[in-house]
Amino acid sequence: MKCRTYYYDACRDAASKELYRKLMQLLSGDFSLSGGYVLFCIGTDRITGDSLGPLVGYKMEKMGLPNIFVYGTLADPVHALNMDRKLSEAKKKHPGLPVIAVDASLGTSSHLGYVTIARGALCPGIGVKKKLKQVGDISITGIVCLSSPLANMQLQTTRLSTVMQLADCICESLLMAADSFRKIAITLR
Repeated sequence: MKCRTYYYDACRDAASKELYRKLMQLLSGDFSLSGGYVLFCIGTDRITGDSLGPLVGYKMEKMGLPNIFVYGTLADPVHALNMDRKLSEAKKKHPGLPVIAVDASLGTSSHLGYVTIARGALCPGIGVKKKLKQVGDISITGIVCLSSPLANMQLQTTRLSTVMQLADCICESLLMAADSFRKIAITLR
């Protein structure tokens, strides 16, 4: 059964709050919300269009929140060559916590600059014809450029402002989720 994907225009002021609400809804039935979550940010800072994941990881790690465990930052990115090892490490260190996977994606012109969220794993690299392991219990993507046969070249010329706007929207929603997890943990004590 295919999971529904929800789209949010990152340009809209309410997008991060709507994304947060959907994230909490997708997590609420299957996971304990008191322990936080693993944030698995995929991509590389060497290609502007693929830097969304590491940017989100960088921003979230700087917050130093005790209930968010970040993998994939600008200094230590998660990419095709180390993804399996990093995922094994995350699952070993944080068993039972939900994994929220974040990655850049390709899409249609009408969805450029949108954030997507869905229950279930994402398939990193699929837009550029890579076959990598699926990752995550919840997947969040930012549509950074158009899907086309020239996707590799388009990712290299993606506007940084688009990537930053998507990263800001995603981070705001993840921070709201972290705050909710903290409040839940306090009430359970």
